[in-house]
Amino acid sequence: MGRPCSRHTDRTCTLRIDKFIWCVRLAKTRSLASEWIQKELVQLNNEVCKPSRSIQPQDLVSLKKLGIWYSYRVLDIPKSRMAAAKVPLFLTDETAPGEREKEEFLRIMKSMQRDKGSGRPTKKDRRDIDRLSEEL
Repeated sequence: MGRPCSRHTDRTCTLRIDKFIWCVRLAKTRSLASEWIQKELVQLNNEVCKPSRSIQPQDLVSLKKLGIWYSYRVLDIPKSRMAAAKVPLFLTDETAPGEREKEEFLRIMKSMQRDKGSGRPTKKDRRDIDRLSEEL
């Protein structure tokens, strides 16, 4: 099914996609990763999949969070959940620049929201809002 794995002589380098998403810290729990997959927020090689689907090195995993599609290329299969510092050894971020622009826009829009009950914006606040709106 997969290529022989250099670390495991008796098996191939494959892993369930829900476990992979959890191992590389894209999801906090494995059940959350399974839930995302069942809600079709995860794609494997641009196809909707099931939580039990196996992944291999060089597969493309796409994940939708807050309306933004993040894409990751699988470099290697981890044995178990790892420290955050080791994640780049197992995947690379291939998210499209357009999606990164959406992420930046959402971040700016979130910072522009006013707390409920804080009243009308001051003249200075209004100028800042207008300046940001023109830049976007």
